[in-house]
Amino acid sequence: MEAKKRTIIAIVLLAFSAGIMTAGIMRGELFIVFTKAVHICLECIGLG
Repeated sequence: MEAKKRTIIAIVLLAFSAGIMTAGIMRGELFIVFTKAVHICLECIGLG
């Protein structure tokens, strides 16, 4: 019974995460996140 409950919780969390990611992509936040990631990486290596 415990394994079944754990599986159900994992599936619900996966579906919730996918929904949140889809909402972010639809709002156009994907480009913003990638831009910030590039700036952070360039600063860490000292190129920017």
